[in-house]
Amino acid sequence: MSAFLISTGTVALAEIGDKTQLLALMLAARYRRPWPIVAGITVATVLNHALAAALGDWLSTVLTPEMLRWIVAASFLAVALWTLKPDTLDEGDAKAARYGAFFATTIAFFIAEIGDKTQVATVLLAVRFHDFWWVVAGTTVGMLLANVPVVLLGSRFADRLPLKAARLTAAAVFAALGLWALFVGIG
Repeated sequence: MSAFLISTGTVALAEIGDKTQLLALMLAARYRRPWPIVAGITVATVLNHALAAALGDWLSTVLTPEMLRWIVAASFLAVALWTLKPDTLDEGDAKAARYGAFFATTIAFFIAEIGDKTQVATVLLAVRFHDFWWVVAGTTVGMLLANVPVVLLGSRFADRLPLKAARLTAAAVFAALGLWALFVGIG
């Protein structure tokens, strides 16, 4: 259960101000149909994070515990630094919008998550916890906790998010996880 809770909190914090959150806001403003957008976010996140968690599970079987410890610690610390940089929405992320709210969201979110810090975090969380289903469920819930309010409340809510404070908090969480992996280990 701790894999679920830590995965949820980590991804929810990391997602605030992320480009996929900006994408959710853009799609909500364009389509004004929140439930197909939420469904698309859910499908894209489950698929993307399942692939990421599978990679993390596989890596935990092919690397020695000592190698994993250093890789996970360094990666969490790198993601902590990466989290401090605000994201922007690339023009390419908006191109899928011609397919309708659900398909546009599913395609755009899946593509936008490739190589994103929340996907990297999912890989690392899967390495750390060795619990595929709880990690995928937690990272998906974290993604939804951060994005559903943006979709439902639109730009009024997004303008009031304390993005800098959220980025600093997320960076602190990633740094703490990195230091924990470094000093305590991953298993």
